Amino acid sequence: MGLLHTYDALVEWSAPGAEGTRSYTSYSRDHEVRFEGKAPLPGSADPAFRGDASRYNPEQLLVGALSQCHMLWFLHLASADGVVVVGYIDNAQGTMRVEGAGHGQFTGVRLHPLVTLESATREDGRPITDGDLEALHARAHEHCFIARSVSFPVTIDPPGLRVAQEAATAT
Repeated sequence: MGLLHTYDALVEWSAPGAEGTRSYTSYSRDHEVRFEGKAPLPGSADPAFRGDASRYNPEQLLVGALSQCHMLWFLHLASADGVVVVGYIDNAQGTMRVEGAGHGQFTGVRLHPLVTLESATREDGRPITDGDLEALHARAHEHCFIARSVSFPVTIDPPGLRVAQEAATAT
């Protein structure tokens, strides 16, 4: 058995309104998510479920966690492979289906990473191909703790690539 890591979060709902949960419309969905030593994260439900759009909802946080996890593994593996990444942006998107009875589930998350490299060669001078980056993304996906823990597909839509010099001339 491998090493075990524990992650703690404190979620506190403190906005019952005047009537608490007397009815579906009588209470606020606002809450705080706290992690020791960090600023509180203002949470709510998705606006479709009577939440506050200015606060983070659990569905957004799940998509964000998948994107973060993939990026962190990608950067680690790129570093180990001599690929110098100088920019990374991912416009991730999750899809959730809600059933007639009100329950539902995510049907998938698509990551759309755009990676900017310092140059088209590794530190040792070997060229970096699109295939090399696709392999790094595949390895990152295999390692991502969050992606390995969910029961829906997480896909990487074709990884984007640009080289810093090319990106600088394009702007």
